[in-house]
Amino acid sequence: MGLKIIDSYDGSFALEADAKAALFALLTGERFLEQVAAQLRCARVEFTELLFQPVPYSSETPKGMPAEFERYHNSSDFAIINVPPNFMFQAKVFHPSRLCAIYQVFQT
Repeated sequence: MGLKIIDSYDGSFALEADAKAALFALLTGERFLEQVAAQLRCARVEFTELLFQPVPYSSETPKGMPAEFERYHNSSDFAIINVPPNFMFQAKVFHPSRLCAIYQVFQT
């Protein structure tokens, strides 16, 4: 069995307004922000309201994310985290099955 090479992948998605509001509320909860900041060993973090669906690795997407989000991957001022599956379930987001969220990191 060989590997299947993917030339391009459409990672676009749209969230229903209620699901988006519920998910954003979970991602901006004070306790969750404190947990993320503790994991990153920084003073605080702030949700940028940017989400993306991880995509398969390819020559166009070597980091497994849409190209427009790679600038956040290479910056120490931002952190990319996987949205916890229980948040996805609570917000009733079932498609896509995985999302990543971008947070701005503040050291002081």
